[in-house]
Amino acid sequence: MNKLAPSILSANFAALGNDIETVLKGGADYIHVDVMDGTFVPNISLGQPIVKSIRKATDGFLDVHLMVEEPIRYIQEFADAGADLITIHVEASKDPEAALQAIEATGKKVGITLKPDTSIEAIVPYLSRVDLVLVMSVEPGFGGQKFIEASLDKVRKLVALRNDHQYHYEIEIDGGISLDNIEKVSEAGVDVFVAGSAIFGQADVYATTIAYKKKLKALDGA
Repeated sequence: MNKLAPSILSANFAALGNDIETVLKGGADYIHVDVMDGTFVPNISLGQPIVKSIRKATDGFLDVHLMVEEPIRYIQEFADAGADLITIHVEASKDPEAALQAIEATGKKVGITLKPDTSIEAIVPYLSRVDLVLVMSVEPGFGGQKFIEASLDKVRKLVALRNDHQYHYEIEIDGGISLDNIEKVSEAGVDVFVAGSAIFGQADVYATTIAYKKKLKALDGA
């Protein structure tokens, strides 16, 4: 089943609880939480206290994407704050294996991701142990960027690897997703679709969420 993961990076932080409730009512499956440290990526966003506050306000699935140097330092804190899935960047970790083990030890779902310029081969050694692979279809760090078409080649490779080795991971994509390109992205094999400004930047967030879910449900049966 195709899943929708609105990214709160583009939400109204003055009314974050309301925005999250709105997209969940509209059918969102995950709430995507981008954590940026200003070092691994040239921007700074929310941290553990915000995740903890969100957890108190919702029982929705929190999909936490750590764009931070040496994420192993913070995994337990984000798990304690209420993350349901924690995704790390292979480029940000000196020892990705140890970071993934740290997530496993918390009992949370395990995710791995890579920047657009990083080859799929960089994460192949870890595919057998992850629950989700996030394909960045823009450069991480800022919202509202144009979709990178070459990211779909990575998606197709991940589908083939999953089929060949009977891996169990979901394939998630983040960056530049819209109602105009969601069909071809789905056809490539994506399972989870992150959308930020395309949802939260619209005048009617609820209706936009419903429109995305309707499209994804239609693609499920295609």
